[in-house]
Amino acid sequence: MTHPWPLFDLRVRTARLELRAPTDADLLELLDVARAGVHDPKVMPFKVAWTDLPSPEFERGFLRFFWGTRASWAPADWHLPLAVAFEGRLVGVQDVRASDFATSRTVETGSWLGRVFQGRGVGTEMRAAVLFLAFEGLGALAAETAAARDNPASLGVTRKLGYLPAGEDFTVAPRGVPVVHQRSALTRENWRPDLYPVSIENLEPCLPMFGIG
Repeated sequence: MTHPWPLFDLRVRTARLELRAPTDADLLELLDVARAGVHDPKVMPFKVAWTDLPSPEFERGFLRFFWGTRASWAPADWHLPLAVAFEGRLVGVQDVRASDFATSRTVETGSWLGRVFQGRGVGTEMRAAVLFLAFEGLGALAAETAAARDNPASLGVTRKLGYLPAGEDFTVAPRGVPVVHQRSALTRENWRPDLYPVSIENLEPCLPMFGIG
């Protein structure tokens, strides 16, 4: 029987990874990964400095974010954070979101990965997985992303997957000091589905939630 919230049945798989909508139990495991460290504390790679919050604001804000994406979901404005499982444990989050997707056919992605799991190609593979979901599963025409100009790891993933530069954002100041973010865009024509074999399970019941199908 299909789950009343069918996104909980959705699975996106690569050779090494499984991406799924996190349950509340998954959120507690992801919270431990985030608390253990996501980036060098001397830099802030995110547009919102959520990793700077002290306890218990950090933990409560973390949970509210995920609960909020469920509560605010609408076919015309949705945000899907996916828990990433690697070698039997959760290691980070890869998200995809869109507004008026049925018309724009454009998604935006973002992610974070526990520091102890970085440097093993997981970040590239999980982005490739969500791009497959967007382009192949949902019929997207374009995907956009952004990263701080001093975040070479994220920008390297973006270049490897075929994105092209799409301008810079000078208005982001997560710690009160402006940080230049490089925007990048990937069109369906430049998308490389051959880089990683990806499969999707239980997508069809979810399609109306994305405003399509």
